[in-house]
Formats: sequence, structure tokens, C-alpha cells
Amino acid sequence: MNASTAQLRVLLGRGTVGPGPGDGFTFNGRRYRGVAAQLPDDSVVNTVSLEEYLYSVVPREMTPSWPAAALAAQAICARTYVLQRSNPQHAYDVVPSELDQVYEGIASETPAGRAAVDATSATVLRYRDSFARVAYSSCCGGHTESSIDAWGGVPIAYLNGVICTTCTDAPYYRWNRQIDLASVAQAFAVELQPVAPLQAIRSGTPDASGRSRDFVLHGAHGDVLIRGGTFRLRVGPRVLPSLLITKFEPSTEAPERIAIEGGGLGHGVGLCQWGARGRALEGASFSDILRFYFPGTEIEHD
Repeated sequence: MNASTAQLRVLLGRGTVGPGPGDGFTFNGRRYRGVAAQLPDDSVVNTVSLEEYLYSVVPREMTPSWPAAALAAQAICARTYVLQRSNPQHAYDVVPSELDQVYEGIASETPAGRAAVDATSATVLRYRDSFARVAYSSCCGGHTESSIDAWGGVPIAYLNGVICTTCTDAPYYRWNRQIDLASVAQAFAVELQPVAPLQAIRSGTPDASGRSRDFVLHGAHGDVLIRGGTFRLRVGPRVLPSLLITKFEPSTEAPERIAIEGGGLGHGVGLCQWGARGRALEGASFSDILRFYFPGTEIEHD
């Protein structure tokens, strides 16, 4: 797929398709660019140019009032994300949610978002002869995460984690939480069955970025080791905003609870969006931002 001519297929799901007031169409009352077609299972796929898709994505993935350089970096990340993952052998390329990138049609477009897309038209991140594997999240909390620590697999040279000093304005830069042992026991009822009841939880050894690799659920009859990402997903990604944990111990107020202190929001791999904002406010260009968070990659016009 070539960035300048790419037509993207977005799986919207099942719903009602109607004519648009101009070009495009409506799906469940929401206006979209491009055309709609139905798959054999009656799901609707929106075929739209990559650049017009990004008009909707960029303002949903990053606050559109942020500096132009940060929005331009986001546009290049979002474009590269699609190009690296698209497969013509599949019935669609992406879904319109956080599982890929948030896409809500024309209603979510903004002048600043369109300007960022147009200013970086067909510009992508490459590593050697391929599109870079791009990732991004809201706030890294001071250190981005390596892809291998977050998801396993083979090491990716430009996703090895960097120290970030410009995301301190983020609301989730530092946070405090408490979780109940009972809620954790419920979330891991199957795993705990041989060792129940749950008596305590320990945060395991941190990785190079300071994130917890795993958690130990201590039961009356033994321990169960749970991977960090699985633990966060089960207890809730807003209950535990990130795995960058600085304190994890029984609450002094209620021993059946765990008091947690940490930083960041999201998986932390790749671009730190609040960090990109901070760098742009300091005068960095979109090229500076991308080369910092994806060291070793090249910015090219595809």
C-alpha cells in the first residue's frame, strides 16, 4: 500500500447505511467520507482514502488544540500504523476503535487535524526498507516502554524505551489508586482456584523502564504468577492506568486493600503523546519529536 494513493477499508460493523448530504454516506446516522459496502455477514466496510481517514483519526487520538508539531507527529504515526499493518488478503484493514485507531467519520474532523494531515501528506516513518512498527500512548510517566517488555516477541531497535522529561503536565503523570483483594480474587477466580483464598498481592520485578513485569497472587495454598499486562487488563486499565508502579503495598487505612502509586497512562511504547506536546511547546519540530521517540527511523515521503 502506497501512502499517496492508498484506499483504506474500515470495518464499521452492522448498521444502517444511507445517502450522505453530499459526497459520502451515513452509517447509523453518522456521516462518513468514501463509500460503503457490505460483507457476506452484513457488516459494513467503509472504503476511504488514507488521508481522509486520518482527518477523522488525528483529532480523536490527540487533542486538536495542541501544538501543530505534535499533531503532525501524530498524523505521521497514525499513517504509518495503517500502512505497516494493512493486508490486501483480509476483508478489511482496521477497526474504528482503540483496538486500532479511533475513527468516527466527518463529525470528529477539525481544522487543526486536517491541517496536520495535509502538512504531512504521504509522510511516513521507515526503518530500513519497511514501514516502522508504530505505537503510541497517552503518557509514559517519564520513561517509554520497550516493545519486547510490553508484548514479547523479537526486540525492535527503535522501540527500546527512552527517558522522557516533557510529559509532566499530563493529568496521569503521577497517580494514586487502591484496589480491593476481593475484586482481584474475582478477576482471577480461575487461576486462584487451586490456591484460594487470596491473601496478598505483590508487584514483581520491574523492567528497565520501571514497569512491573508481573504480579504474584499469594493464596493460602500457594502462589500464582500473573503477567503485568494481563493483571492490568483484568483489574481495569483505568483502575491501574499503567504498569509504571512506584508503590504497591497494603493500605494503612484498610488492610484488605492495596495502595498503589505510579505514573503514566497506557502501555507506554513508542510516542508519548503528552511528551510530544511538551517537546512541541519547547520548539521541537515533528521530525525532532519522531526521531526522539523512534530513534534510528527515517522520515520519508512515500
